[in-house]
Amino acid sequence: MAPFTSQELRKGFASFATGVTVITCVDEDLNPHGITISSFNTVSLEPPLILWSLKKHSRLMPWVEVGKKHLIHVLERTQEDLAMHFATVKINQFERIDHSLSPSGLTEIHHCVAYYECETISVHVGGDHNIIVAKVISLKNHPEKEPLIFARSKFVGLDFSKMKST
Repeated sequence: MAPFTSQELRKGFASFATGVTVITCVDEDLNPHGITISSFNTVSLEPPLILWSLKKHSRLMPWVEVGKKHLIHVLERTQEDLAMHFATVKINQFERIDHSLSPSGLTEIHHCVAYYECETISVHVGGDHNIIVAKVISLKNHPEKEPLIFARSKFVGLDFSKMKST
């Protein structure tokens, strides 16, 4: 082990494969917003908690504070374009995106592997990011679909047909 630069740390972090999510929320005028996040993690089954990270000065921070709801979409293997689309800020983000409103009023992007509707219960400062802990209120899961994975700065998939069943 040795000292490292921020670029070396970034490359080291890229060795850790993660799922890819898009998180949607609404502002005070009920306008939808979305962002690609790979820093998603499960925390607890009882109560059902997850966490994810967002830059401290993100424009979305006011709309995911404690008490606010958001919808986490686990992207499907073929949804690389969605991951890239929501990785940058755009006006009319949902124009030409296959979506609808969920019963709770959040924007739901179609054809994802799983959906977690959440409510933020705490926000913790972690360096240049906020760590958002949220309670899962409802979920929808499609285990027949394959998730999109991000590793070594590339999108990849898993070949479940070659995996041994237990």
